[in-house]
Amino acid sequence: MIVNERVTDFINSMNQEEEDWLFGLEEKARKEEVPIIRRETKELLKSMLRTVRPKNVLEVGTAVGYSALYMKQYLESDARITTIENYPPRIEEASKNFEKWDKNRCITLLPGDAAEILKSLTGPYDFIFMDAAKGQYIHFLPEISRLLSKGGLLISDNVLQDGDIIESRYAIKRRNHTIHNRMREYLYVLKHSEEFTTSIIPIGDGVALSVKE
Repeated sequence: MIVNERVTDFINSMNQEEEDWLFGLEEKARKEEVPIIRRETKELLKSMLRTVRPKNVLEVGTAVGYSALYMKQYLESDARITTIENYPPRIEEASKNFEKWDKNRCITLLPGDAAEILKSLTGPYDFIFMDAAKGQYIHFLPEISRLLSKGGLLISDNVLQDGDIIESRYAIKRRNHTIHNRMREYLYVLKHSEEFTTSIIPIGDGVALSVKE
């Protein structure tokens, strides 16, 4: 927990209830331990969508489709979402959820390896939500940068790794060393790149907001 648990609970207590169908999808995902966006992160995402008002959204990491369906609510009717997922069981479930709830078909699911799919896309996208394997963010970044429009917003979720990011690599589990090193590199590149202006926000599991110059 990055932020004091009582503070997080207080913040979340202020949130409005979701529509019944979306609440049910969220509860099912959390019960089955599917990695979906945290409640306080959702509120930030909602505010950013309302601020930017993007027409073309790219999501890297669909899971069961919850975040794409959530974002859809805060987009204009003519906006489109493209989302990428590589894990077959989640592809299947997300496809079913989109078929059931995306009645106006604004969401396109691209199944497969994001590293390869990103190379095939032309964009541009004015809003990109990165919520995939944390160790791959740094590898995705060159293509993400190419696809993001000038003035576009990149939101990277889970960048503080439940606080592990501030620890020495010797203080974390050996199996997490690679992810730890790559995420530190990713944040360093974002903060020192002349191409992006980035703020790191300590809510949820850590969110980086990057505007392309």
